[in-house]
Amino acid sequence: MTNIDSQTKTILLVEDNPDAVELTRIALKKEAIDCNLVVMRDGAEALDYFSSESSITNVIPDFILLDLKLPKISGLEVLKQLREDRKTEKILYRSIF
Repeated sequence: MTNIDSQTKTILLVEDNPDAVELTRIALKKEAIDCNLVVMRDGAEALDYFSSESSITNVIPDFILLDLKLPKISGLEVLKQLREDRKTEKILYRSIF
């Protein structure tokens, strides 16, 4: 799959299971999805990624794959907070069970 606008897209994967992270990498490679995959290991880390201090250097992702059962802060809480923030409310999300 090639990006329509030829820019590499950024996918944020929020997943605490290393096996699931590796399977996601394999699937993206197998499907030839050209993207920058950013991995966060828990809900707090994901929210920190979007904090005002971090947002200066971090790219707002085009898509988020979000585990719902995360340590520290649940995926549902992460989703709720990101949906309430104007800079992240329009990002596409997909939850992982």
